[in-house]
Amino acid sequence: MGKNYVFDFDSTLTRVEALDVLAEITLEGNPEKEAIIEQIKEITNLGIDGEISFTESLERRIRLLKAHKNDLAELVKRLSAKVSPSIVENKSFFTQYTEDIYVISCGFKEFIDPIVAAYDIPSEKVYANTFTYDEEGFITGFDRMNVLSAHNGKIDCLKNLNLRGEIQVVGDGYSDYVMREAGIADKFFAYTENVQREKAMAHADYITPNLDEFLYINDLPRNISFPKHRIKVLLLENVHPQAFEHLTTDGFTVETVASSLTEEQLIEKIKGVHVLGIRSKTQVTQKVLDAADKLMVVGAFCIGTTQIDLMACKKKGVVVFNAPYSNTRSVVELAIGEIIMLMRRIFPRSTEIHNGQWNKTASHATEVRGKKIGIVGYGNIGKQLSVLCEAMGMQVYFYDINDQLALGNATKCNSLNELLALADVVSLHVDDNKANTNLFNADRFSRMKKGALFINLARGFVVDIPALVAALKSGHLGGAAVDVYPWEPIGNGSFETELRGLDNVILTPHIGGSTEEAQKDIASFVPKKIMDYINSGSTVDAVNFPNLRLPEQQNTHRLLHIHHNVPGVMAKINEVLAKFDLNITGQFLSTDNEVGYVITEVDKEYNKEVAKALKNIDNTIRFRVLY
Repeated sequence: MGKNYVFDFDSTLTRVEALDVLAEITLEGNPEKEAIIEQIKEITNLGIDGEISFTESLERRIRLLKAHKNDLAELVKRLSAKVSPSIVENKSFFTQYTEDIYVISCGFKEFIDPIVAAYDIPSEKVYANTFTYDEEGFITGFDRMNVLSAHNGKIDCLKNLNLRGEIQVVGDGYSDYVMREAGIADKFFAYTENVQREKAMAHADYITPNLDEFLYINDLPRNISFPKHRIKVLLLENVHPQAFEHLTTDGFTVETVASSLTEEQLIEKIKGVHVLGIRSKTQVTQKVLDAADKLMVVGAFCIGTTQIDLMACKKKGVVVFNAPYSNTRSVVELAIGEIIMLMRRIFPRSTEIHNGQWNKTASHATEVRGKKIGIVGYGNIGKQLSVLCEAMGMQVYFYDINDQLALGNATKCNSLNELLALADVVSLHVDDNKANTNLFNADRFSRMKKGALFINLARGFVVDIPALVAALKSGHLGGAAVDVYPWEPIGNGSFETELRGLDNVILTPHIGGSTEEAQKDIASFVPKKIMDYINSGSTVDAVNFPNLRLPEQQNTHRLLHIHHNVPGVMAKINEVLAKFDLNITGQFLSTDNEVGYVITEVDKEYNKEVAKALKNIDNTIRFRVLY
């Protein structure tokens, strides 16, 4: 014997209670409309939670509605637009299993029948109340001979159907779970896509946030391979709230933590997490990855990725994304602001006047126009700084270990020492390569022009801080602005640096990219990359993984296979595909020295044993099916 699936209508198949919508129609223009609608909703909820009998709930609501038969066409029209999203997305399930599906509702056939007919559920499979009307067509009540008009009427209705096989009830309220409690249904699924009712959830065998979850539990055909709410996302370090919004809107379950976590804390927290979002403080180490039993993606909501063991992630099939461009403008604007502040000696003047001193002087205060700026590192930030500095009238020189095209009138220097000898201001914008450790030391500072200014908005480990302090105290450097440090605390609180208290030194707590605009951009860019990978398999812009740009998925299943890049794996994959005689509609492959990533698109109808065979190929790191 098979299974029978019994669905409620209001707030399950639709997002709303139909009589609430009918009230919106019938009370249009009534000055007391809002108050009456609130009263109807309150009565609805009392009935749904079993606080009053269903019969009383129905009688009281119909009296308040003052509805006419002619209002029902508009009601059906509005309800058609209010079908639950996951119901719409899984319409094929209703078509395929129409013989096993029943609708048992305390609502009314007049509006339920035309809605569910679009999902191939015939009228004879719909059990609901019917209205009664007066001579003028106004709704006066309901057929009291109908078993569903009585309190707990669903119990008798289901009993009378005498269904054979397992009976599963899907609904959101009291009248649904009592069928399970009465022993005439085998399982109750509390449907929470539209409303969460504590009593229903407390009495449920399964809490079902959407139809995808119900179909997944029953291993039934569904629109997506894995319910998105089962994908757990952990966002640390006060990532911008828009990241939470983007990810939850797409259906993921997201937990946020305001601070970073220590390695020990993260090892405990990472269990069961599929997606980890961090900023610059949290360290994703080998030990963390060893504890991560579900992890698929790490999103760095910043530019740098040195806090992540990229190779260890790759070996475990964990894809890493960052935000290489999102805060570029913010960092550049801070650099320009600090150049001007340092050249005009604004901070010493500000400190003096805060201390009650008036020291109006032009001594050592200069314009930026005509001065030479030396940009070390001519990447995204360096290039944009170059353009804006030139627009202010500065002469731009740059040095980069890679061959970079000069923008505007910028001049490329052949060596770092050549740049240091020329520049009135040196601004540091190198990447997080550990080879840059102490790139600026006592020797580098000694090669800078006397009185030159130094700015570091790049990486803390690139600068020998005692050497910088010595150059400032000796007067060789005229000032500095530092935003990053060799050691930074994991959260807000006390902080010590030898640079404190020095004249004409601007110190900021790693806020180069900390603007609302930059954080919003990052909170949009990184989640999009995460969602593209989870939803489609795309790895475009991944930091540690072969990049695959994929076409839109068209009525196919995708078999995603990540493996160690050793000879023969691809041959074994294709051997398995040939063995099961799959109809392959597309295949995409990208490799690097360590891993290979291949995606095979196949028709929806295929032997599921192929997945097991692909998983068991030697050197497989990770495999999943996506549809």
